[in-house]
Amino acid sequence: MQTTHYDIAIIGAGFAGLGMAIRLKKAGYDSFVVFERGSEVGGTWRDNTYPGCGCDVASHLYSFSFEPNPNWTRRFSKQPEILEYLKDCVRKNHLEPHLRLNTEVFSAIFNEQEGFYSVTDSTGNQITARMIVAGLGPLNRPKIPDFKGIEHFKGTIFHSSRWNHAYDLTNKRVAVIGTGASAIQFIPEIADKVQQLYVFQRTAPWIIPKPDGAFSGFAKTVFQKIPFIRKTYREILFWINEFLGLSFIGNETIKKLAQFQATLHLKNQVKDAVLREKLMPNYRIGCKRVLVSDNYYPSIQKPNVELIKGEVQAFTDSGVIDSSGNQYEVDTVILGTGFYAAEYPQEFTKNYTIQGLNGRELLQQWAENGFEAFRGTTVNGFPNLCLILGPNTGLGHNSVVHIMESQINYIMDYYERIRKNGGKTYFDVKDTAQKTYNQQIQVMLKKTAWTSGCASWYMNSAGKNTTIYPRLNTRFRKETLRVDWENYEPIVPQLVD
Repeated sequence: MQTTHYDIAIIGAGFAGLGMAIRLKKAGYDSFVVFERGSEVGGTWRDNTYPGCGCDVASHLYSFSFEPNPNWTRRFSKQPEILEYLKDCVRKNHLEPHLRLNTEVFSAIFNEQEGFYSVTDSTGNQITARMIVAGLGPLNRPKIPDFKGIEHFKGTIFHSSRWNHAYDLTNKRVAVIGTGASAIQFIPEIADKVQQLYVFQRTAPWIIPKPDGAFSGFAKTVFQKIPFIRKTYREILFWINEFLGLSFIGNETIKKLAQFQATLHLKNQVKDAVLREKLMPNYRIGCKRVLVSDNYYPSIQKPNVELIKGEVQAFTDSGVIDSSGNQYEVDTVILGTGFYAAEYPQEFTKNYTIQGLNGRELLQQWAENGFEAFRGTTVNGFPNLCLILGPNTGLGHNSVVHIMESQINYIMDYYERIRKNGGKTYFDVKDTAQKTYNQQIQVMLKKTAWTSGCASWYMNSAGKNTTIYPRLNTRFRKETLRVDWENYEPIVPQLVD
């Protein structure tokens, strides 16, 4: 069997992988392939199809700067429109020949003598690539807690990211476990349909108003005809978010303003003092993900909806038991329990292999020591492997697409260096550089909202924040504008054609 060689193998065709592919294509580079386990592109926007699914970052900001969309229909887009945007990006940039859909990468093993990776996929095919760009995404591995007795439940149960559209919720008794970003979107959509809805809330989220609405035909025409206005609008959105982001990294005045806004939103929408007390968070705003909604609080007050404060203690064959021992008979349980973001589930680590220098295995290394990378992009011991949305690149205040573009800038600079030397040298980030960078990240995090005392999905099981970047987007953009080659060790393969 003949092995095909590429300069770059991209893993994942969500925002990250497609963004990388588009930049390569626009630069005139064609020696790349994009592996995607799903039947179409889109990543999390393909997988999450629950009712009400949408983005809590403004549409014009949650899109590529190099692929603007003047035709967004709403200020905050829904899942179908975001997915269609990504498909349109594929069509416009003629990426179809580069895609390998329904194809999962099982292993990527670095050949130290030749200076390339051998990549094996789920179809049994193998390629070689000078570089690997992994855009796996942090929110695509559903987290299902090990609830006592869950295996005995005889009703229907599914995770929000694996929504059972074949199942009719009409007149059903439904329990929703979790009140995170997904739950506050689908609860308002199903509340009027079900007979009874029990919402189990472990901790109350901070929720701020959502200034949503449809763009008028005039506004869309202006965005189409006058690119300067569209760009200016995007910039304004970005800088507003950057300003508000100061509240997460230590500015007490802005933090108080943000907390006041969220508290006022709760008071304005929930008049019942007892219910309002249940919905009032008891931690600093920003410690957990701040949510954006105008219809969640009204839905919780519907007569057929009951908010239950506390954890689920156990399942029975016909329902769930809360932390006070009360039992709730239900037909259906919907898990809004989030995703593995700060660490991988054990089965993921077992099923995939990324092997670098001296046989080092990345996923096993991360399982033992926690996620860690240099600028969230490269990892010591794994030359020419680049990550998009790697460790400590997540945000709580602005568009993560901006972070992706910063990393893509960095990776493009990396690739240009490899191209110029004809692949005769590969590069490994120095261990000292990676350790110093991550020590600085953890020191900076201590002064932020994200380490202010709550339990969040930003933390791994050891209590280390491996997900959040503790500064503003503008700083990360500056750090990744180009590769700081003094932090990399050039290595010449022993055998070069």
